[in-house]
Amino acid sequence: MNILIVGPSWVGDMVMTHSLVRHLRQLYPDAFIDIVAPEWCLPVALKMQEVRACLLLPYKHGRFSFRETREFATYIKSRDYDWCLLVPNSLKSAILPFLARVPKRTGWLGEMRYGLLNDCRALPQSQLPLQALRFASLANIREILSVDQLLRPVLTTDPVEVASVRETFGLVGGRPVIILCPGAEYGESKRWPSIHFATLAELLIEAGFQVWLMASAKEQSLGQDVTQRLSSAHVAFCVNLAGKTSLAEAIALMKSASCVVANDSGMMHVASALSVPVVAIYGSTASSFAPPLTEKKAIFYLGLHCSPCLSRTCLRGDLKCLYDIRPQSVFSAILSFQLIPK
Repeated sequence: MNILIVGPSWVGDMVMTHSLVRHLRQLYPDAFIDIVAPEWCLPVALKMQEVRACLLLPYKHGRFSFRETREFATYIKSRDYDWCLLVPNSLKSAILPFLARVPKRTGWLGEMRYGLLNDCRALPQSQLPLQALRFASLANIREILSVDQLLRPVLTTDPVEVASVRETFGLVGGRPVIILCPGAEYGESKRWPSIHFATLAELLIEAGFQVWLMASAKEQSLGQDVTQRLSSAHVAFCVNLAGKTSLAEAIALMKSASCVVANDSGMMHVASALSVPVVAIYGSTASSFAPPLTEKKAIFYLGLHCSPCLSRTCLRGDLKCLYDIRPQSVFSAILSFQLIPK
């Protein structure tokens, strides 16, 4: 059987899509599984060992072309897929497999996709409290998966690639590495303040760690903001990689870390899937819906009366849900992992 997964447009969601991939492999061990997704998410799919091919969607973020979709659908049809599963709930995502005439098209109800999907299911939200569980449950026709049954995402890395990327950026050994990820492209209400990241970096450096800062190209200024707050003595042990790495390079470098501190973001989910200890910081979103799916983790979520607001900016204007998470508390959580240098 040839299976196609229409992947999501967020890096974190793409990581959680691996739960769906793993359940499909468990149910259909001889099937071929491909993923089609936007360019910025494909490096994650390439780290899923069960996936045969990663296909690039032909249009850019926020743009949809019916002509391009129809042309790409001709190519998809030529690959003879038997089944297509849609992770996004959008109308747009359902058009491609419909035009490609994939015999079975599965997804949750959303954006009036009747007719485009012929296996359209109502989402039992209370029975599927986790985002990854909702993705994975698309694989199983007969029953809803429980949290205990969920196969968590596991991304694979090549040690040779990891060493090569470290060499490219001149990253030497010595002190154990803590990666700090101050970004979250969703908005400021997910971002722990830069001043807290800077204070944490100083505490870590004084404790004998080296710090690498990572963020996307759009959030390059966040890395600069953190480093500018450090003293000259601390800067010597802090490498600002914000905006300098590709996603593939960032994934490789994360495997070198002894711990990753991140907001509720794609990088937090990447670190979790690499089995790196994670400290996850939540502001406007709830930690119960998309937690780091790894055993070694610490979660900071204050659960204020206004949380989770799910807003991109703070409706109160003070970001209290993030400012009140103290760097010293996060530092203590890192030390509790009893880290061994890699």
